[in-house]
Amino acid sequence: MADGEILGRIDELIAEEHELRSRSVGVGLSGGDRDRLTAVEQQLDQCWDLLRQRRAKTEFHENPDEAAARPVSEVESYRQ
Repeated sequence: MADGEILGRIDELIAEEHELRSRSVGVGLSGGDRDRLTAVEQQLDQCWDLLRQRRAKTEFHENPDEAAARPVSEVESYRQ
């Protein structure tokens, strides 16, 4: 996946996250929506991590296509 595709996916996920969060104001989210929000947040973390990997590889003259999405369990434990 190219950087532009990753950024496009990030934009889609951010829009969905904002939509879910706006629905949560007042009445809250259903169980399914809460689960979806968690999944969206996890996918965002994976996409940002993949984009950082690709950019680092490019900076150090390596092939960015060798970067791979890491499991949620790995990227969720990163400190921001």
